[in-house]
Formats: sequence, C-alpha cells, structure tokens
Amino acid sequence: MNTINDVGNSNRKWRGSVGGIVDAPIAQVWSMVSQTSRLPEWMPMVEKCTDISGEEGVPGYIRLVSGFMFPQNDGDRSWIKETLVFMDASSHSYIYRMEASNVGLDGSLNSLKLVDYGNDDLESTLVDWAFEIDPVEGVSEEHIIDYLGFLYKSCINRIESAISTN
Repeated sequence: MNTINDVGNSNRKWRGSVGGIVDAPIAQVWSMVSQTSRLPEWMPMVEKCTDISGEEGVPGYIRLVSGFMFPQNDGDRSWIKETLVFMDASSHSYIYRMEASNVGLDGSLNSLKLVDYGNDDLESTLVDWAFEIDPVEGVSEEHIIDYLGFLYKSCINRIESAISTN
C-alpha cells in the first residue's frame, strides 16, 4: 500500500495526523468520504467541489475545492486544486496532493485511511487522516499543524451525522 512517504520527496516536511471513531460501518463511511460530490456533507467549511479533469477514483483525477477552509485576509473564499495520487477501495484509503491554491499549501499531501473498528455489537470505523506540508514562511510549524489537526478532526466528527441524514 502507498503511504505519504512513498509519494512525497525527501525535503523536510511538516507532518501531522488526526483520527476518530465513527459509529457506522466502514462501507458507509467509505461511500461518504471517497466521493468528491459528498465533500460538503462532512466538511462544513467546503461549499463546493468541482470535477476538473480525469475520472473520479482514478489517480490523476483533478478537483477544485472551494469554501472557507482557510481564512483569507480579503474575506474571499479559499480554493484548492487537488490531484488524486492514490486510491484503493479495498484498503479504504486515498492520497490527494494540493497542486495550486490561494492558501499557501501547494504540494501538500493529505492521506485518509479507514479501518474497520467494530465488534460483534457495534459497527464502527476508525478514520485516520494524515497530512504532510512544506514549511510555510511566517507561520510556526506547531501553529499550522494544530490548525490542520483541528480542521480535519472537525470533519471526522461530522461524518457520522452526515451518514445518518442520508
């Protein structure tokens, strides 16, 4: 299986990860998190996600995500053009690279992996979201890692309610 380290380069990167348990079967969670059109359902700061080129789910697929992911000085919306680097439905994992943006995180990688965490009584899914970014000038590593961790954890926390409303 690919990992962020397999597709990143050897330059010094800032890394972080967050995780959370979603009380839903892994198939339902995967259906939610793997579809571009469903991003706004579980990412409250995303308003719109648009296909740019390629086929969703196939490496090379490009999408444009816009909304209020990262506050802009002019109050304008954030936008991020992402390319799918890796996706494997059987291991419930994918990696996207931020190719261009107005948020200063170009070249960053985001990896999401689901793990069946259920037992006989309850079907649960562990969501593990890892990220790797180039150092950002004028921002401390701790600050940006904490912010991304908070942002991504808030998304994980919304998956269960997004599933239950469908």
